[in-house]
Amino acid sequence: MKKTILALATVTVLLTSCGSGERRVPFEEVNVDYVLKDTTIYGLCGGGSAMNTLELITDGGDTLIISLDKSHDMKTIYGGYAVGDELAVIANSDSTSALMVINKSALLGNWVMPNPIDGSSDTGISLLKGGTAESIDQSSIVYKSWRLFNGQLQITATRNDGIDMEEIFVYRIKELTDNTLVLVDGDDDVMEYERQSLEVEDDLGIELDWGDEQDYRI
Repeated sequence: MKKTILALATVTVLLTSCGSGERRVPFEEVNVDYVLKDTTIYGLCGGGSAMNTLELITDGGDTLIISLDKSHDMKTIYGGYAVGDELAVIANSDSTSALMVINKSALLGNWVMPNPIDGSSDTGISLLKGGTAESIDQSSIVYKSWRLFNGQLQITATRNDGIDMEEIFVYRIKELTDNTLVLVDGDDDVMEYERQSLEVEDDLGIELDWGDEQDYRI
């Protein structure tokens, strides 16, 4: 049965902050130093990108030419890429070879699955530009924000149980296309979503024309 409510990852780290109470932060079993430092390179896909090469204009203003051979071999390009897309890239130590590419622009939108209780309606999550998240027809959980961190999708939420506590759910992206998003949690549970609709450009703040000749979405 497909799950609607996202499951907790395997490790829970409890953090406290002044005035905000306890925050439950579940993480997969990874090295703590790696968890605390995001090694991802963020930026825009440049016009010099090709099938096996990515031109990445980083958020810091640098222009990198990155080989995509390894990520093609490992099938770790999620959502493809086109000029102007926001990308998250995990690269080797000298940033010349991409080990993983995630298209942040392709993640935006409404992602739904049939309600597992009776299948009578769709339920899911809306991932919005700027890192805001919203619940779609869910009464038990309120999604608040999302981000990519070390190649994983982190979603912050609270539950409608009267307890003021934030939870961070951590997922590995297994598949991302124009209409499909498949996530895997720390217990290897799989959540399969479909895009609810292609929202108009004004709503998302992005261009949805994927027909350009320099479009390498897969």
